This record gives sequence, C-alpha cells and structure tokens, in this order.
Amino acid sequence: MERLEILAALLEKWNKRINLVSKSTITNLWARHILDSAQVVRTAPYNIPHWVDIGSGGGFPGLVIAILAAETGSPQRLTMIEADQRKCAFLRTVLRETDVNAKVISQRIEEAPRQQAQVLSARALADLTTLLSYSDRHLCDGGHAILLKGATWKKEIAEARKSWSFTQEVIQSITEPNAVVLKLGEIGRV
Repeated sequence: MERLEILAALLEKWNKRINLVSKSTITNLWARHILDSAQVVRTAPYNIPHWVDIGSGGGFPGLVIAILAAETGSPQRLTMIEADQRKCAFLRTVLRETDVNAKVISQRIEEAPRQQAQVLSARALADLTTLLSYSDRHLCDGGHAILLKGATWKKEIAEARKSWSFTQEVIQSITEPNAVVLKLGEIGRV
C-alpha cells in the first residue's frame, strides 16, 4: 500500500504540469486508475518471465503491475514503452521513489526493439486492431495480450477479426460495468 500511495501522491503532483490522466478522474484515482490497473494482474499466469506494458503514459497499468510485482515476484521483469519523454521522466521518478525495478523504453511502440514478452498490456491506448499489431511485434510465441477495453469492446473485436485471428477470454471489469479485460492469445494475421 505504501508504494501505491507514493504513486498516487506523485501522480497528483505531476498531473498539474503534464497531462498524465484526465483531471476529472483525479478525485476517483484509486478506483478509476489504480484498482482498474491492478485487475489485469489477476488475469495473467503467475511467475511470468517478462511483461511489457505499451503506451504506459501515466503508469497505468504498468506502474501498478511493477509495484505489485515487487511484492509478489511476478512478473520477474517488466518493461514499459512510452514515447513521450515527460511521461518517461514521471515513470522513472515513480520507480525510483518506490524502489521498484522496471525498465522504461523511451520510443514509439512500433520502433522499440522487439520485446519477446510472455504478456503484453495496454490501457486507453488504441483500437484493438492497432493493439494486435503491437502485440504481434512484442509478444513471444504463445504470449498473451491483456487489454483493458471500454463499452465498444464487442465492436472492436468484430473489426479486429477482419484482419487478425486470436483466442479470447472476456473478463468483466471490476471497476466499470460496461468495460472488460480482454485476454487474447494465439494472435496472428488472417
């Protein structure tokens, strides 16, 4: 809890200078961002060698996963990919202040070195078709994408199936009634 409280305090401080999360959600930070991010961990297998979070932005879900991993040991290694240098500075500051080990790559997702991760996560980043192309680049064979999606998730799945094949597990979000966590595997182009 102490590390999550440090994350929350730093987010509130930094959000005044750079847009990490919508200002309207700060008052509901714990449920809207921290708990929402923590729920992705329960969908992943335990003892993951490498987890990559793409478009990490304000650290959701990447920083929450890293903090939980510092307590549980899984994933063993976490990499966050974020192109915005200011947001990368925030991510690194939180990692330092919480004494949590994770890597931050300051590059565009499509230009970053291939990660060969077992799990890839993203939240509020892009449509599912785009996320699948990022997943295809950064996941190892047999890896899973764990994606937080809002009310349009069914439409996004239908659209993505036009160019991608994948298995899917749909898990109801514990924070938003119309949102889900998608766990996708066997990702390949059609």
